[in-house]
Amino acid sequence: MGHWTEFERSTIQSIFSKLDYDVAGGKALARCLVVYPWTQRYFGNFGNLYNAAAIMGNPKVAAHGKVVLQGLDKAVKNMDNIKAAYKELSVLHSEKLNVDPDNFKLLADCLTIVVAAQMGAAFTAQVQAAFQKFLAVVVSSLCRQYY
Repeated sequence: MGHWTEFERSTIQSIFSKLDYDVAGGKALARCLVVYPWTQRYFGNFGNLYNAAAIMGNPKVAAHGKVVLQGLDKAVKNMDNIKAAYKELSVLHSEKLNVDPDNFKLLADCLTIVVAAQMGAAFTAQVQAAFQKFLAVVVSSLCRQYY
């Protein structure tokens, strides 16, 4: 998995080079927690997640969103072997954190919305296709350890 055209490779690298991880990560994770409230069960130690305003303003949500984007940065730097790069993260999420693997796709969808909003008209169908292909490879790699 992960045969990339030059357009796809350069598009993914360009998107991540322009992302403000502090902002985009927090927005994507917060959106996921608001839109899919059952995902909150993994963040019981984050404090007040009782409504959208609390989630959007929660510093722990913002900090973890940044961590997620830093993890995606690892995939950007290892586009030719994302599965190997994500082997430990897959084990961590499946065996220790017991994260439902469907949540990776939900978060990827939320990140797509955040990136689209940031890029505006530059988020063409071709750019979206490259971005979603990249996220699909990441999600597949994270789900690899699940049985």
